[in-house]
Amino acid sequence: MSVYSNKISFKTRGNCEIINITDKLKSILAKSRIKNGLINVFVPGATGAITTIEYEPGVVSDFQALLKEIVREDCEYNHNKTHSDGNATSHLRASLLGPSLSVPVDNGDMVLGVWQQVVFVEMDNRSRERSLVVKIIGE
Repeated sequence: MSVYSNKISFKTRGNCEIINITDKLKSILAKSRIKNGLINVFVPGATGAITTIEYEPGVVSDFQALLKEIVREDCEYNHNKTHSDGNATSHLRASLLGPSLSVPVDNGDMVLGVWQQVVFVEMDNRSRERSLVVKIIGE
């Protein structure tokens, strides 16, 4: 059993920006030389999230609109009353998706559907420097 660790770092624009990280994960997996196991990606922080979608402009736009409809910006949130950053929507949206995702690895490849990509969703209401933690466990 082996454990391989790495990071993915990038800058975001904020406001439900969706970034496809699939190719970066595939590159890290290749470097790990792990052929069978699990790859996990984790967002340190409370305003970012990880999920899978078909990363094409229509779905990306629809998903952003859905997040903004589910957690609307025109509501009064208690977090905004006690914190000056005004990012209650950021925390709530991120909590819906969660900070991590695990994908099986078989024969050196991530097991994803034909149109399925792993994406980071920047929920914060401002640009951020992000550094995602990647752990691969297997043999």
